[in-house]
Amino acid sequence: MLIRDAELDFGGRRGDVRVAEGRVAEIAPRLSRRAGETVVTAGGCALLPSLCDHHLHLKATAAARASVDCADAACPDATALAERLQAADRVLPAGGWLRGNGFHEHVLAGSGAAPDRDWLDRVVPHRPARLQHRSGRMWLLNTAALRAIGVDEDDGDTPLERRGGRFTGRLYDADGWLGARTGARRPDLGDLSRALWALGVTAVTDCSHDNDRDDVAAFGAAQRSGALLQDVLVMGNADLDGAGVPADGDDGPELAIGARKFHLHDAALPDLDELTAAMRAAHAAGRNVAAHCVSRVDLAFALAAWRAAGARPGDRVEHASVAPPEALAEIAALGLTVVSQPAMISERGAVYRREVDADDLPHLYRLRSFQVAGVPLALSSDAPYTDIDPWRAMAAAVTRRCADGEPLGPGEALSPERAYAAMAGRPSGPGRGDLRLRAGMRADLCLLDRDWAAARADLGCVRPRRAWRAGADNYHLNGVGHGAPACAP
Repeated sequence: MLIRDAELDFGGRRGDVRVAEGRVAEIAPRLSRRAGETVVTAGGCALLPSLCDHHLHLKATAAARASVDCADAACPDATALAERLQAADRVLPAGGWLRGNGFHEHVLAGSGAAPDRDWLDRVVPHRPARLQHRSGRMWLLNTAALRAIGVDEDDGDTPLERRGGRFTGRLYDADGWLGARTGARRPDLGDLSRALWALGVTAVTDCSHDNDRDDVAAFGAAQRSGALLQDVLVMGNADLDGAGVPADGDDGPELAIGARKFHLHDAALPDLDELTAAMRAAHAAGRNVAAHCVSRVDLAFALAAWRAAGARPGDRVEHASVAPPEALAEIAALGLTVVSQPAMISERGAVYRREVDADDLPHLYRLRSFQVAGVPLALSSDAPYTDIDPWRAMAAAVTRRCADGEPLGPGEALSPERAYAAMAGRPSGPGRGDLRLRAGMRADLCLLDRDWAAARADLGCVRPRRAWRAGADNYHLNGVGHGAPACAP
């Protein structure tokens, strides 16, 4: 393949790029076409390394895309949420489940209703319904759903919450239990994978902490079938020790085993000695360690465990949602990587300004401070908990603007170039991507729909023209056009 007249290196030069055997073979101001070589005319549009979503949840995101959107933007109050659920109820086949995602209890504020089964019964009385909280940690079930999964008030051996001996309908941190009861099937990843590819994402890291060998096998089967187009690095539990090829270097395999993921929550932290021992065991198995840290307490606890266990290059702090100066300094000293989600600012920043402790607000979803401190920083979506669009995430990293237009932590903004670099790179090296196109590199490429000067002025509206993974445009090989959405005026 020969890509003609592309802008390279963020506008640093312009020329032709030859791709052969999955790699960039030549770069020059002008290259002659070889017999049988496909030609792609860039017309001065930017050609850059393709993107990687360094933290998402494939199964949950695919399921969410087939669910009712209950997030604030779609359902700003109790009336809107009820109307949306009832509209879905009317069109679903009889007997089927209604599944919603992105629900938050604050939408019920002022309505006099509590986020419990009684409220959901009034909204959807006859169909099994379950709503997933936007945190991903809680499900809300109505009475029909409780009947469908075969539990009653006399059943004492369930993880369902009770008040006064009665089920509230709330279920915390028990997805496996609920999935077994509902007979949940693995969602089809094809629609999600194609949507990511159309946005220029050719690699992902699945960060679900409970991924096991069955999940790795399912991802591999989806890749072989053509449903899953991206390279995938799979984090998960200790079951993945020795389960496959650990990611190593820029040319890692299509499917690789990633870090042991520890899902910390400050209300139910594990024993510190046990966490330390588990970190050491993961390192001994040749795996990195990643810790979910969305509060000041989570992060302090994780850093204490790292101090005791020792850190290994490539160990990761997921989210680092609240990182006060002393924690930032220790992250840098330990040599940890941070993987952040700037779309949390654009999508939820207005709520954070109202609800987050004033002492934490200055340290919320920091970006520039990590880079100044020399901490490798990668960006991601954490989908389904924010939108999958990496361009909107990068725009949020640059503007730090909330949905209401107000800034939050503007001093933590990144330049467009740094934002792109943090959203690119290989899954095995988040925050360490080299964005210079050079002969010999693997041809993971993204051709934008404009030059870089125009792109950096409005990152959120960029829509790639083409993407390639190891020189292959898997999207078009599957016989499907991009269909990427146009930017709204």
